[in-house]
Amino acid sequence: MARVRLENVTKRFGDVVAVNNLSYEVGDGEFLCMLGPSGAGKTTTMRMIAGVERPDEGNIYIGDVPVNDVPPKERDVAMMFQSYALYSHKTVYKNLAFPLEKHKVSKDEVDRRVKEVAEILGISHLLDRLPKQLSGGEKQRVALGRTMVRKPEAYLLDEPLTNLDAKLRAHMRAELKKLREELKTTIIYATPDQLEAMSMADRIAVMNFGKLLQCDTSGAIYNHPKNLFVAGFIGSPAMNFIDCTFVEKEDKAFLDAGEFLYDITELKNLIKDRYTSPELILGIRPEHISISKKPLTEDSIEAEIYVIEPSRPDVIVSISVGTKALEALAPETFRGDIGEKVWITFDRSRVYVFDKKTENAII
Repeated sequence: MARVRLENVTKRFGDVVAVNNLSYEVGDGEFLCMLGPSGAGKTTTMRMIAGVERPDEGNIYIGDVPVNDVPPKERDVAMMFQSYALYSHKTVYKNLAFPLEKHKVSKDEVDRRVKEVAEILGISHLLDRLPKQLSGGEKQRVALGRTMVRKPEAYLLDEPLTNLDAKLRAHMRAELKKLREELKTTIIYATPDQLEAMSMADRIAVMNFGKLLQCDTSGAIYNHPKNLFVAGFIGSPAMNFIDCTFVEKEDKAFLDAGEFLYDITELKNLIKDRYTSPELILGIRPEHISISKKPLTEDSIEAEIYVIEPSRPDVIVSISVGTKALEALAPETFRGDIGEKVWITFDRSRVYVFDKKTENAII
C-alpha cells in the first residue's frame, strides 16, 4: 500500500484545460472516489497517476517518491479502464496472467496468483473461456482480476461499473465493497454515479471542468456542500434552488423569492458578513420539505400539486409556488390530487443559502 499525492497538477490538451491545479492526497489504504460528470477530468487524472499522461504542471507522488518522470511500468499501480480492454484472442486465464508474465514472474507464481484471484472473484469456472463467451458482469470481473493479480501499491479503477445494467451494478458495488475489505489497499475510483461514491468511498473528491470543488466524507458533502454545484450534484432527487434577494424590514430580515418571503432574521448578520451582494439562492432538499393540507408554522408557504410520482418507499411530489417549481419527498401514504392547494414547510435546520455571484455556500 502507498499514499498517492497530487500537488497543483494541471493538464492541457490544446486550449482545453482538462485538469486545473488539482491537489489532494489519498491515504495509505484509503478508498477515494473521484465523482463528477463527463468532462470533469477524472479519467485524465487517473491516466496521469498511472503515467499514461504527463502533467503540464505540478507533481505526483506515490508514497513519498515523485513519479512525474517514472515510466508507467515502474510505478507499481494497476489501472482498470472503463472499456475493460481485454485481449479477445486470450483466454480468461491468459488475460489474468498477462500482467505477471510481462513482469517475468515465475510460472508457478503466476498460476498461484491467477487461481487465487479467480477464486476471490468467483470466476474460476471461466478460466478457459474467451472474452466473447462472457457476459458483461463476467468481463467486468476479469478486468478487475487482471488489475488485482499484480498486488500493486494502488489500484486505479476508471468507471468500472458504467457499462453494466442497474441490477448488475448494484451487485458489483456490493462485491467491490467486500473485495475492498479483503484487499485493504489504496484505491482511487472514478465514477459519475453518486450512489457508487456515497456507498463505497472513505472520501469523495467532487470534480467539474477539471477543478476539485470539495473533498470530504460522503456525510460532510451531503450535509455541508461548499458550493452550488456540489449541492446540486449530490442527492436524489436533486436539491431545490430558489433565486432570492436579501431584504431587511424594520428589525427583521427575509429572503424575498417574489412569491413568498422567508424569514431568516436569526441568520441576518452571518449572511451579511459573507455575501458579495443581496442576490442569493435558497437551497432545500426534497426530503426536507413537509407537505400538509394546512399551514404548520408561520413560515409555511402556499403551493399547488403539479405532479405525483410514486417512488417506493417515498412519493416524489412536484409542486408549484407561483411560477417556481419544487420537488418534495412524501411518505408512500401521501394522498393528493393534481391542482390541489397544499402548504409546504421547510425544515429550518436544513435550509442552505448560496451567494448567487460566487456560487459558494453561505449557510
